[in-house]
Amino acid sequence: MNQPNQQKIQNPQSQVPETPQMNDRDFITDILSHEKYMTASYCTALNEASHQALYQDLLTIFNETQNAQRELYNEMFRKGWYKLEAADSQKIQQSYQQHQQYSSQFPYGYGGQVQ
Repeated sequence: MNQPNQQKIQNPQSQVPETPQMNDRDFITDILSHEKYMTASYCTALNEASHQALYQDLLTIFNETQNAQRELYNEMFRKGWYKLEAADSQKIQQSYQQHQQYSSQFPYGYGGQVQ
Protein backbone atom coordinates (compact mmCIF):
# COMPACT_ATOMS: atom_id res chain seq x y z
CA MET A 1 0.00 0.00 0.00
CA ASN A 2 1.67 3.22 -1.20
CA GLN A 3 1.11 6.38 0.71
CA PRO A 4 0.94 9.52 -1.44
CA ASN A 5 3.30 11.43 0.88
CA GLN A 6 5.93 8.67 0.85
CA GLN A 7 9.26 10.26 -0.02
CA LYS A 8 11.29 8.58 -2.75
CA ILE A 9 15.07 8.52 -2.48
CA GLN A 10 16.43 8.58 -6.00
CA ASN A 11 18.97 10.34 -8.19
CA PRO A 12 17.94 11.88 -11.50
CA GLN A 13 17.40 9.04 -13.94
CA SER A 14 19.94 8.54 -16.72
CA GLN A 15 18.08 8.12 -19.98
CA VAL A 16 18.41 4.90 -21.93
CA PRO A 17 16.84 4.04 -25.27
CA GLU A 18 13.51 2.25 -24.99
CA THR A 19 13.99 -0.33 -27.73
CA PRO A 20 13.61 -4.11 -27.98
CA GLN A 21 17.41 -4.41 -27.64
CA MET A 22 18.91 -4.53 -24.17
CA ASN A 23 20.29 -1.21 -22.97
CA ASP A 24 22.78 -0.41 -20.19
CA ARG A 25 20.08 -0.43 -17.52
CA ASP A 26 18.84 -3.85 -18.70
CA PHE A 27 22.37 -5.30 -18.66
CA ILE A 28 23.16 -3.97 -15.18
CA THR A 29 19.79 -5.14 -13.85
CA ASP A 30 20.41 -8.61 -15.26
CA ILE A 31 23.92 -8.79 -13.82
CA LEU A 32 22.71 -7.51 -10.43
CA SER A 33 20.02 -10.19 -10.25
CA HIS A 34 22.63 -12.85 -11.04
CA GLU A 35 24.97 -11.46 -8.37
CA LYS A 36 22.14 -11.59 -5.82
CA TYR A 37 21.46 -15.21 -6.75
CA MET A 38 25.15 -16.10 -6.55
CA THR A 39 25.52 -14.41 -3.16
CA ALA A 40 22.58 -16.40 -1.77
CA SER A 41 24.01 -19.61 -3.24
CA TYR A 42 27.48 -18.99 -1.79
CA CYS A 43 25.86 -18.28 1.57
CA THR A 44 24.22 -21.71 1.49
CA ALA A 45 27.50 -23.32 0.45
CA LEU A 46 29.32 -21.58 3.31
CA ASN A 47 26.79 -22.89 5.80
CA GLU A 48 27.28 -26.43 4.54
CA ALA A 49 31.05 -26.50 3.89
CA SER A 50 32.73 -29.06 6.15
CA HIS A 51 36.32 -28.61 4.93
CA GLN A 52 38.13 -25.53 6.27
CA ALA A 53 40.13 -24.79 3.10
CA LEU A 54 36.99 -25.06 0.98
CA TYR A 55 35.17 -22.80 3.43
CA GLN A 56 37.93 -20.17 3.16
CA ASP A 57 37.88 -20.31 -0.66
CA LEU A 58 34.10 -19.98 -0.70
CA LEU A 59 34.26 -17.10 1.78
CA THR A 60 36.71 -15.24 -0.47
CA ILE A 61 34.48 -15.76 -3.50
CA PHE A 62 31.38 -14.82 -1.48
CA ASN A 63 33.00 -11.54 -0.39
CA GLU A 64 34.05 -10.72 -3.95
CA THR A 65 30.54 -11.48 -5.21
CA GLN A 66 28.95 -9.41 -2.43
CA ASN A 67 31.25 -6.48 -3.24
CA ALA A 68 30.40 -6.73 -6.94
CA GLN A 69 26.71 -6.76 -6.07
CA ARG A 70 27.14 -3.63 -3.94
CA GLU A 71 29.07 -1.84 -6.69
CA LEU A 72 26.33 -2.64 -9.21
CA TYR A 73 23.66 -1.40 -6.80
CA ASN A 74 25.62 1.82 -6.20
CA GLU A 75 25.98 2.36 -9.96
CA MET A 76 22.27 1.80 -10.55
CA PHE A 77 21.37 4.14 -7.68
CA ARG A 78 23.81 6.78 -8.99
CA LYS A 79 22.17 6.62 -12.42
CA GLY A 80 18.68 6.85 -10.91
CA TRP A 81 17.72 3.32 -11.96
CA TYR A 82 17.25 2.10 -8.39
CA LYS A 83 15.05 4.02 -6.00
CA LEU A 84 14.16 3.58 -2.37
CA GLU A 85 11.31 4.76 -0.22
CA ALA A 86 12.16 6.76 2.87
CA ALA A 87 11.13 4.84 5.95
CA ASP A 88 8.65 6.38 8.34
CA SER A 89 10.44 7.05 11.64
CA GLN A 90 7.46 5.75 13.61
CA LYS A 91 7.57 2.44 11.71
CA ILE A 92 11.31 2.19 12.33
CA GLN A 93 10.77 2.68 16.05
CA GLN A 94 7.98 0.08 16.11
CA SER A 95 10.14 -2.43 14.28
CA TYR A 96 13.06 -1.76 16.63
CA GLN A 97 10.86 -2.32 19.69
CA GLN A 98 9.42 -5.49 18.20
CA HIS A 99 12.88 -6.91 17.54
CA GLN A 100 14.01 -5.92 21.02
CA GLN A 101 11.16 -8.04 22.38
CA TYR A 102 12.20 -10.93 20.15
CA SER A 103 15.78 -10.74 21.38
CA SER A 104 14.60 -11.12 24.98
CA GLN A 105 13.32 -14.59 23.99
CA PHE A 106 16.76 -15.83 22.89
CA PRO A 107 18.61 -18.11 25.31
CA TYR A 108 21.75 -15.97 24.87
CA GLY A 109 21.59 -12.27 25.59
CA TYR A 110 23.92 -9.59 24.41
CA GLY A 111 27.51 -10.72 24.85
CA GLY A 112 26.72 -14.43 24.59
CA GLN A 113 25.74 -14.93 28.24
CA VAL A 114 23.00 -17.40 29.11
CA GLN A 115 20.03 -15.53 30.52
